[in-house]
Amino acid sequence: MPNIFAVYKPKGPTSNQVLNELRKTFKTKKVGHAGTLDPLAEGVLVVGVGREATKQLATVVQKEKEYIGTVKFGVTSTTDDEEGIKTEFEVGSKKYKKSDIEKIIPAFIGDILQVPPNFSAIKAGGKVAYKVARAGGMPQLGPRQVEIKAIEILEYSWPFLKIRVVTGPGVYIRSLARDLGSELGCGGYLYDLIRTRVGEYRIEDAAQVENIKKAEDNTSAFIH
Repeated sequence: MPNIFAVYKPKGPTSNQVLNELRKTFKTKKVGHAGTLDPLAEGVLVVGVGREATKQLATVVQKEKEYIGTVKFGVTSTTDDEEGIKTEFEVGSKKYKKSDIEKIIPAFIGDILQVPPNFSAIKAGGKVAYKVARAGGMPQLGPRQVEIKAIEILEYSWPFLKIRVVTGPGVYIRSLARDLGSELGCGGYLYDLIRTRVGEYRIEDAAQVENIKKAEDNTSAFIH
């Protein structure tokens, strides 16, 4: 069977930094993941160890994903998340109600067109978008068709909206947060993100990297 399993990525490290720790632990360069998580995001990172496992990750990438995200309204961010430079909107005395959000959400469910964040690994004009953005340029990213299967409001207290999102491949929750704020008319960005599931790999079953490193027999303990 392929050596594929879920690891819990905490906030802070990049997905590749997590992989580097696993490469040291398993003493192999053949370690890959099925879809990156941003440094400020946490949750399920599906990992493959070994040549055959890493080949199988392309299939895992295409699987359904589930997230718990928190959107902050009234502010935009250059990175569409907490890391970027913020610009506050003048919302004055306007009170955005939960019903206002409920009205706009249906437009973001189904097969939709979504523009990726400028700070993303997508190539634009042959150049990686985030590298262009970090150099002060403006990547020319066009809309892509993606599928958002469900959006559920979990909590709302201005300016924070907590949602559960189920998606197909290629969806940026940062872009969803940005676009919800734009549609509402007050701006918004992704304040917090947890990926709770990738296909059948769930957060409650994800192994902690430190526990993997401490295990006496790493291969039998964490690889199935």
